Amino acid sequence: MTAWTAAALALLAGAGPLCLWGVASGRPVRRLVAMSLLSTVVGAVFLVLPRAYGRSSYQDLALTLAVVSPTGTLVFTRFVAGADPDAPDNGASSGAAEEMAGEGP
Repeated sequence: MTAWTAAALALLAGAGPLCLWGVASGRPVRRLVAMSLLSTVVGAVFLVLPRAYGRSSYQDLALTLAVVSPTGTLVFTRFVAGADPDAPDNGASSGAAEEMAGEGP
């Protein structure tokens, strides 16, 4: 195991689960931030792994992720919000939907 492989493993094991937890729980704004951070962590891993394996062509994957990730984050935001993007407070509307379903406080 090289230092580059250890760095990639540390990124995945350290920051990956925290970002996934942030994406899976919390308010939509927190989920958006966690999703952006997760794509950054994965991009960093995709930059480190080619150094570990000595294949610089794999860095194209990191570049592709950097280009596609903001669009994916916007699509994710659209699905998490689940409401009209012009609504003044989307977090309150999702709480109201939970209350209507009987799952709210």
